[in-house]
This record gives sequence, C-alpha cells and structure tokens, in this order.
Amino acid sequence: MREVLDAVVRHWAMGETIAVATVVETFDSAPRPAGAAMLVTGSGVVVGSLSGGCIEGAVFELASQVIQDGLPVLVRYGISDEQGFEIGLTCGGTVDVFIERISQARYAGLDLVRREVDLEHPVGVATVIAHPDSQFLGRHLVVSAAGIVGDLGSKRANDAVGEDGQAMVAAGRNGTLTYGPDGERMGEGMQVFFSSHAPRARMIVFGAIDFAAALAQAGTFLGYRVTVCDARPTFATSARFPHADDVVVAWPHDYLAAQLTAGLVDARTVLCVLTHDPKFDVPVLEVALQSGLFAYIGAMGSRRTHDDRVSRLRANGVTEDQLNRLHSPIGLALGARTPEETAISITAEIIATSWGGSGESLSVLSQRIHQPG
Repeated sequence: MREVLDAVVRHWAMGETIAVATVVETFDSAPRPAGAAMLVTGSGVVVGSLSGGCIEGAVFELASQVIQDGLPVLVRYGISDEQGFEIGLTCGGTVDVFIERISQARYAGLDLVRREVDLEHPVGVATVIAHPDSQFLGRHLVVSAAGIVGDLGSKRANDAVGEDGQAMVAAGRNGTLTYGPDGERMGEGMQVFFSSHAPRARMIVFGAIDFAAALAQAGTFLGYRVTVCDARPTFATSARFPHADDVVVAWPHDYLAAQLTAGLVDARTVLCVLTHDPKFDVPVLEVALQSGLFAYIGAMGSRRTHDDRVSRLRANGVTEDQLNRLHSPIGLALGARTPEETAISITAEIIATSWGGSGESLSVLSQRIHQPG
C-alpha cells in the first residue's frame, strides 16, 4: 500500500471513510506484484492501480459497494474470456484482490504506519483477508520496532502473526500467511496478508558528472534513495544534483567503507561507479566487491578502461568470483548516447539483474514475461 499511503492517510486523517483494494496473491504472469494497491473515496476519486487497467473498473464498483456496506471482499480475477466479454486480465495471469473499508474506527494504527515510513523505519501491516467468522475480516495488526498495535481477535493470533510479521518486515517481504481460526500455526481457515514497508533501497552514485545527474533522476523515479559522492567539492553540490537525496564530498572508497561499517548499506543497495578514473574507481570497487554485499555493482568506461580496471583489481587481491559480480562496461546495449539515455540503459540493467530479466526484446522471447521473484 506504500504507493497510495499518502492519499490514504490524508483521507483517513480527515475522518473520511474510504476503500482500499490490495493485490494479495498473484499467479502466472500477473501485471502487478502482491502489495499493489488502489484507493477509492466516497466521492469517486481513484489513486493507484492494480493491473494497468484490466480490472480497475470492476474493482472500483466493488470498492464503492464496500464503502457503503462495510463488508470486505476477497475476489479473484483471471484471464478474460473475450467471447463473453468477462472482466479479467487480458495480459494473462491471475490475481486475488482484497477490498476493505478504512476509517479511523477500523484502522487505529495507520498513524503509526505513516510515522514509521516517514522516519524510514521498517514497518509492516497484517490484514485478515479470509476467516470462517466474517467479523474478523479486515482486522489489522501493525508490526514495528516500536511495538505491535491492533487486534486480530485473540492473543494467540496476535502473538503468532506478530512474530511472523517481524520476520517478514526484516526481509522486506509481502505475502499471504495461513493459520487456524485462532492463529494456530499448523491450522487452516484464517489467511493474513502481510505488507512490509521497508525503507527505500539505496542507490549510491560515485562521480559528480552529467551522467550522474541523469542517473540520480532516474533512480529517484524508481524509488531509490539516491546518494551522489565525489571527492571534488567544486562538482559535488546539491545545485548540480537536485534529484539526489544526499550529495557527499568524500573519497569514494572512504565513504563506502564508512557506510559499510555503520551498517547503512545492505543487499538491496545498488552502486554505480561513473568516475572512470582509476584513482577513484579502483579503490571503491575493491571495497564493494570484497564486501559480498549489494544488489548491483556497475562501473562506467570503455572496454580498454574495463580491462585496465580489472587488472588493477586482480593485483589488489580481488578474486574472480568477486569480479564476476561487476557489471562493466555499465548498462545494457541500447545504443544510448545522451546522459538521459545512458541513465535508462543503466537502470534497465539494474532492473534486469534484480528480477532475472535477459534484457532482450520481448517480441523475440517465448518464455513468461514476469519471472518469479
């Protein structure tokens, strides 16, 4: 729900009753992942999407009904029958969508969720989406380092879901968990969708050049917390990088080593080294590759620069296995020329690396479009 959280909190804080539809399960080639959400207000305002347009109209009608009667709905949408003009996912796949009414009376912990997200603290929300007793549907449990807020109907359920929720938050995972009606771990009957709101993953860009400015803008658009770092104070200024969250003047390898020591980077962090100057990029790449962390490590430069860089890294003790994690020259072969095109090339490779994509044109592939992840 993070993508619509601002709008949800705004209407909730004003005392309005709204409906939120959330994708809680996906099968096959579903267009949006579990956790995608859409807000519908009583006046007909819609924020967010669930499928890119396939089912939104039908969900809007159900959400309007839920606002009126307060009864949560769990509904499944699959591949549409074009002959019957049935509502479905014309792009393939199947999704389960849970639609619930949200108000201050039914969701007391929403202010805690907003506060933790604003502070970049990990937080998660458990929502009962299926239960033999309909009075339990739509109950929430907010799980954060500050504690657990809410009630799923029994202490046993609160304890079990709260404990499992801590693990889900730590992993940054969304998913549906199954319990017995009273929270029995080996039972069936109660399904709980857990939505994690982890702090934004980081993108650290080394090298305060024009390509870095375009990449910072693209990284922000993709939801990263972007840091630009360069040892040259003349170039590393906030005015030159308005889309970056942080602009740091420091030697790249010193900055990265300090961030690692402080635990401020993790396995979701992506690194883009754009300096293509061995005195800057070799030391920082050595720190990055030997750490064993990071979702992506890329370095800009020509093939000659790459060969020289790799030789220097080998001489400094970087192993072949570690070097295999380096994407260099950085980016996909899109034929990019401008800084903006190059930023798309780099972020496209980051996305492909994150989700197991091949980077090939979909028109020449026969396998499924969305890889399981």
